[in-house]
Amino acid sequence: MLDLRQRGQDLRAYVRGLESWVIDALAQFGIEGERRDGRVGIWVAHNDGREDKIAAIGVRVRGWVTYHGISINVAPDLTHFSGIVPCGIGDEGLGVTSLDDLGVAVSMDQVDAVLKASFAKIFG
Repeated sequence: MLDLRQRGQDLRAYVRGLESWVIDALAQFGIEGERRDGRVGIWVAHNDGREDKIAAIGVRVRGWVTYHGISINVAPDLTHFSGIVPCGIGDEGLGVTSLDDLGVAVSMDQVDAVLKASFAKIFG
């Protein structure tokens, strides 16, 4: 938990920090994650113009204390996403991808280590 009053930040800055954290971690694996105005999560643009969601971010704030979660698709069975519409995708023809789908075979331990190092860079 992070008390935003103690850090002197507002909620938008906090969410931007979470996004930056995920983008930085993905970059360590050679993946360019990007924000999209009006869409939740982190996105990957393909050469053919398609965009796929690779990470989700959820934040709950209660009494100026935040509870957050991030989800990076490492190697899920992407067919499971055919039965749901992930937040931020809607009817725009956008998809879902993963590190594995993009040709990056890494373990959860490797992802955890990169996330830990990236967190310190973003949040101090």
